[in-house]
Order: sequence, then C-alpha cells, then structure tokens
Amino acid sequence: MFEYCADPKILEGFQWWSCYLTTVKHMNFYTSFLVVFALLAATVPIILVFGFAGAIARRSRFAPLRWLGWIYTSMVRGVPDIIFFLFVPIAMDQGIEYLRHQVKCSDWAEPIRQGNDFVVCAAAKMPLSISPNWVHETYGFFLAALAFAIVFGAFAANTIHGALGAVPHAQLETAAAYGMSRRQVFRRIQLPQMWVYALPGLSNLWMILIKATPLLFLLGVEDIVYWARELGGTKTSRFAYPHPDWRLGYFLVLMVFYLGLAWVSEVFFERMMKRLTQARGMSEATQ
Repeated sequence: MFEYCADPKILEGFQWWSCYLTTVKHMNFYTSFLVVFALLAATVPIILVFGFAGAIARRSRFAPLRWLGWIYTSMVRGVPDIIFFLFVPIAMDQGIEYLRHQVKCSDWAEPIRQGNDFVVCAAAKMPLSISPNWVHETYGFFLAALAFAIVFGAFAANTIHGALGAVPHAQLETAAAYGMSRRQVFRRIQLPQMWVYALPGLSNLWMILIKATPLLFLLGVEDIVYWARELGGTKTSRFAYPHPDWRLGYFLVLMVFYLGLAWVSEVFFERMMKRLTQARGMSEATQ
C-alpha cells in the first residue's frame, strides 16, 4: 500500500507494522468481518420463516402437517448441531449436482457413486470449475447460511410455538366472540402479542447464533477464524513478513469483537423488550 513497503526486509518499527497490517491477506481479514454480519443478516429472516412455519405446523389441526412440524423441531434439537452444519451443505451440493447431471449429461454411462467418490460430469459441477473464485465463495456461503437457517429455525419454532400458546386464551375467546375468524384472531390478536413472550427466547437464540458463526470456518468459508489462524500462525522465510506464533493475539481480537457484538445485542434487546412491554401495558404482568 505504501511505497516504502517494496522491500519488507529493510523495514523496522512503525513502517514494518504499517506494511504488515495493510497486506492483501490482512485486507481479506478485515473484509471477513463483513462475512459474519452478512451471515447474520442473511440467515435471520430465513430462520424466522422456518420458525414460523414450524410453529404453525405444530399448531395445525391437520395431523400430518402437525407431525411434520414436530419431527422437524424434535429431530434438529436431538441431533448435534455440527452434524447438520456439515451434512446440509454436502447433501445440498450433491443433490444440486445430481439434478444438473440428469439434465445436462443424460448420456453419461458411468455410475455417479464410485466407492466413496461422488462423480458427475464437468457440466454438472456446481459451481463450474471455470467460475471465478467469488462464485465459489458465494455458493459456499449460501449453503452455509441454509444450514444455519435449518438448525436455528427449529429452535425458533419451539420458541414461537411456546409464545403463541402463552397469549392469554381469554383474549382469543373474546376476539372470536366479536365475530373474528380464526385467521383474524391469529393476525390481529395472537401474533402481535406473542412477540413479548418470544423475544427473550429469540434474543438468546440470537446470542447462540453469534457464537456459532465461527463454524463457517469448518464449512470452507474464509471467515475471521480462517484468517486469524492463517495470519497468526508461524511464518517461514518464504513469506514477506515472517513472525513468531501470534495466533493468541489474533484470537484475542476475535474475542473482543464477539464480546462487543454480544454487548450491543443485549442493549438492543433490552430496549426492544422495554418498548414492547410499555406499548402493550404488560410491564407489571411480566415482572
């Protein structure tokens, strides 16, 4: 970035640090913090969709749909999260490639399953091998976001299901007595009020989601954990800026980042909860 960075071997002190902290890899490290925020921004709406779908399915009068909602929430809660984080991207990737293979390479004679290998024609690869690196990164990020949404959507479904059931039944009966349909009661009475009961659970879920974002590293996404390990590790003479093992320092930076993000989140949810309870006159009831 600076002219004096041309020969790192002659740098010392401030100049060495200014050049070291502005390398391309460090720029990727700084950008990777945006990946965390992008994951949170992309998955939260999908998590809520999965959550509401699961909660409504569990409350459905149609038995098969109710069983489906119960199976989804119970299965995800009963299986370790890491299994879903690793299984969903692999299963989705192979499923997409299998469908593309059936369409684009119908004349393929060899079996797709060859021992432990999953082999499809080059045209069915997703993404294509000739695709630029950002396409591969975006595709991996999409699969990771879907895995997070499926896992945390199940927990959100349980929270929303409990919150819907916590709305005073007398209010629902009163609304029905005034001639409201079941949908109107849900939309006008039950749904607005359930947020007061759901917010504590959803805020805890948000905190867990924040702490789970480093799992992106296990899914092959170059996130902050990947770059902290890459930049903090011991460098040899083949690197322009060799240094001792500084991983502790880099991971301390990540700790400060996550603690700060958690603190901001807590302040936000406390204010939101206070506003909700005041707006609905439920401050005394929830104390």
